Amino acid sequence: MDHDTPLGGCRPRRVPELRLNLRALDHNVQLMAAWCRDQDIELAPHIKTTMTRPIVERQMAAGAWGVTVATVTQADSALEWGVRRVIIANQVIHRADLALIRRRLDEMPGLEVYCFVDSLSGVGLARSAMDGAPHSLRVLIDIGADGCRTGVREPAAAVDLATAVQASPGLLLAGVAGYEGVRPNLRDAATLTDVDEHCRKALAVFHHLTPLFETAHPVFSMGGSAFPDRVVHVLAEATPHRGDLPMVPVLRSGCYVTHDHGTYEHVSPLPGLSAALTVRAVVLSTPEPGHAVVGAGKRELPYDAGLPVLVSAHDAQGLPRPATTATATQIYDHHLVLTEAYGLHVGDEVDLGISHPCSAFDRWPDITVVDDQGRAREVWHPQFHGSQ
Repeated sequence: MDHDTPLGGCRPRRVPELRLNLRALDHNVQLMAAWCRDQDIELAPHIKTTMTRPIVERQMAAGAWGVTVATVTQADSALEWGVRRVIIANQVIHRADLALIRRRLDEMPGLEVYCFVDSLSGVGLARSAMDGAPHSLRVLIDIGADGCRTGVREPAAAVDLATAVQASPGLLLAGVAGYEGVRPNLRDAATLTDVDEHCRKALAVFHHLTPLFETAHPVFSMGGSAFPDRVVHVLAEATPHRGDLPMVPVLRSGCYVTHDHGTYEHVSPLPGLSAALTVRAVVLSTPEPGHAVVGAGKRELPYDAGLPVLVSAHDAQGLPRPATTATATQIYDHHLVLTEAYGLHVGDEVDLGISHPCSAFDRWPDITVVDDQGRAREVWHPQFHGSQ
């Protein structure tokens, strides 16, 4: 299947439809790239957000250091698209996944693949798969937070892991990683304090392990789109003369690329990001005053981080309905219920802004790429499950 397709004039429009504003997307890519340059930090965008080749190509062209993925399948897609530096933000333990990584490292000179480890068992499995490999898998020690996701909880465990990686042929101890986004996506004082403490903990481990690293430029990587400024703050606080330290600081933010009308609209510290995603759907029913039912639901709309919001509406002929208001209150498999809905009629089309873009792209085989006037220009195809 082609990964991007010019939109032919005969292609019939269907709703619901995921729509991507190209100007907003390009603006976000350039804004984040410029912000990272200003902060003297590298960006390996987490492309699990979109897994869409034309988007990743834009991120790389804007100067991304590499990309981040969640799975080996996603990593293999990135390699197919020409990326040659990939962080797999997980511990890779499955034999087939490790065998594929080893094969790709053998096939592609200059390829750098990083993965996380947080257990001696994980190190052992990676060692078994990579032993004798001519090109090593680079390993980042994963620093976690109590009660949250992966990662070692105590610095002493990080030292044990680092020592085990050093003793493993086929593995290279290449740095430290953490994830500050395990905290709630809020910017209250308590949350920011927790985020800063987690970043300081990961950075302290990095400093402690510096003599053990086996690469000339070890990586210190944090991720998430809610708190990149706190990562930069802690780095500046702890390493005011960062050039004196052999470190490559790498952010793994991903949601910035399309932003949203919900979670990241409220917490992103980067001013000027534009919401680039909407879902267009039709009003199916207005069964009572102030009540409308739209033909899109859980199969089409993210709902894990809040229900969609009404952005705009127009009638079946495309004429705008500027006075329309509505609030999403209930979602079903293929229906969204709007209450306090005024100015909507059966057959109208609505554009819905979504929250949390990571839960949007994987619902859609096609993305309609539009210009600022809403005219469809291309169709792009997310690729979450390997080659298609």
